[in-house]
Amino acid sequence: MEKLEALLEWGGTKKDITLLVISGAALLVSLLWPGPLPLDPAWIAIVLCGIPIILEAVIGLVTAFDIKADVLVSIALVASVIIGEIFAAGEVAFIMQLGALLEDLTVAKARAGIEKLVHLTPRTARVMENGGERIIPAEEVKVGDLLRVLPGETIPVDGVIRQGQTAIDQSVMTGESLPVDKGLGDPVSSGTVNQFGSFDMEASKVGEDSSIQRMIRLVQSADAGKAKIVGLADRWATWIVVIALSAAVLTWLFTGEIIRSVTILVVFCPCALVLATPTAIMAAIGNGTKHGFLVREGDALERLAGVSKVTFDKTGTLTFGTPQVVAVRSFRPDLSEEKVYAYGAGVESRSEHPLGKAVVRCYRQSHPADAPEGEDFQMLPGRGVRGVFQGKELLAGSLDMMREHGVPVLPRHQAQAEEFLKDGCTVIYLALGGELLGLISLADTLRPDAAEMIRQIKATGVTPVLLTGDNRNAARHIAEQLGMEEVRAECLPEDKLTYIDQAQKNNQQVCMIGDGINDAPALKKAHVGVAMGGIGSDIAVDAADIALVNDEIRELPHLLGLAKRMMRVIKGNLTFSMTLNFVAIVLAMTGILNPVVGALVHNAGSVFVIINSAFLLTWGKKD
Repeated sequence: MEKLEALLEWGGTKKDITLLVISGAALLVSLLWPGPLPLDPAWIAIVLCGIPIILEAVIGLVTAFDIKADVLVSIALVASVIIGEIFAAGEVAFIMQLGALLEDLTVAKARAGIEKLVHLTPRTARVMENGGERIIPAEEVKVGDLLRVLPGETIPVDGVIRQGQTAIDQSVMTGESLPVDKGLGDPVSSGTVNQFGSFDMEASKVGEDSSIQRMIRLVQSADAGKAKIVGLADRWATWIVVIALSAAVLTWLFTGEIIRSVTILVVFCPCALVLATPTAIMAAIGNGTKHGFLVREGDALERLAGVSKVTFDKTGTLTFGTPQVVAVRSFRPDLSEEKVYAYGAGVESRSEHPLGKAVVRCYRQSHPADAPEGEDFQMLPGRGVRGVFQGKELLAGSLDMMREHGVPVLPRHQAQAEEFLKDGCTVIYLALGGELLGLISLADTLRPDAAEMIRQIKATGVTPVLLTGDNRNAARHIAEQLGMEEVRAECLPEDKLTYIDQAQKNNQQVCMIGDGINDAPALKKAHVGVAMGGIGSDIAVDAADIALVNDEIRELPHLLGLAKRMMRVIKGNLTFSMTLNFVAIVLAMTGILNPVVGALVHNAGSVFVIINSAFLLTWGKKD
């Protein structure tokens, strides 16, 4: 209900619907009332629907000499009233306002999501001074200030860690699916989240120079640079007006019958031309809704039909966006992989690290009972965890951790780990009593229908491109699995923006598909932006033209095909409506049509356009 209310509020649409209902009822009374009336009810439609059209046409002509379709409509309205054809004037005004309403319902306001980005910006910072700490507004932080960030807090400004170790969720800025361990001397960015462990940092970029503020500016600039498509009726309006007026004047001069000239103006009103695009778009939007797409920009499908490249973010779009255990290896012949897995889940059971939590979650999903927990649990930030199991020290962590605790790692064991690292995985080594047991490999996993979806997109002649903030190994591995030849790895938000901007300057229209906050500038800059609405951030959805509500990416080829089909229907509608208009002009010139019959004939074209567009509602529907 909230979405419906929001839809009805666009540009006073609720009032427009009321006026159209009243006008339509008045026209029906005028047409069907058996006897004479003191005043033709069609005047109601002229006043409610016609006068706004005339005023807009006059204002456009006087202020900017802007000739649109409403200029010809205004002339036809005035001429019909002058010769007493009140019903014809009211009917034309009603049809034109109906077309305008349909356009309003399909054209959403651009929503950049800037306010939500601003809310992400930390409002306070914890400054260390005089041996204590003081909380101040984030905008008052100066370069060189020493700040403390506690577990779960958002980093207020860009800086460098001076004390402590932690793991940072950088998905806001880079889209990386796995948290990044940070230690002394490592850079951290504003807007990213400290996962665990407090640390002290020195501020290096503050205020407008910080990463999150740069993100806001990128979204704003991308939105400003996107051109809006003008309706075809308005694009051709000058020629329509010239042809119609010339035909009307010449007919009057040669026949001396003003009624024929007025009939020409009435039948040449671009009603069907105005309806051709919005009716097809509305039907296509209805079709898209059935397949899980929420079309937020009215002309998005029109733009989508012309794209030559589809760029994908990886994490959360082509993958699930959460680390999963993909392999367990035992380095001892007497120890099963299941036992290694149990040791890992047991020692990680109290871990606050996202990777440790992922090991425990995946283990519980496949095993009915929890792994036995050790004793004397201890977190070692930036390294891993330790515990005591059956009197022996159990370690789970990085290669550096193994070496620091004197655990020998043979070259053949390290070689096995390197194979996983080359595929972009994260490796956790396990050791018990100073002896290496094995490893657990974690990675972000592909959606099962991603490869088939990419194949279908390539079959349409559109080139898929992978744009990801992940490292080159992870990006290459995913691209190979999907059959994608063009890959860009380690992309920051501005890198994605630059790639899309350059492609579009080379006349390659780009559709961007993403889910994260870091994708928002690219989604806004692209010719068409499609956001994963189910798991995607609100900011990404607000920046996009289309949202995939249920995250079923297998539907993306249907969306591309629907957009192309819609454009074929629109072109068919336009061809039919213009052909009908020219035939009606000839009949009006010869006196066969009068204004009322002419209006009914040419509005029959509007009915055809609506019916033809309605077939889009069920296009591609599977039985």
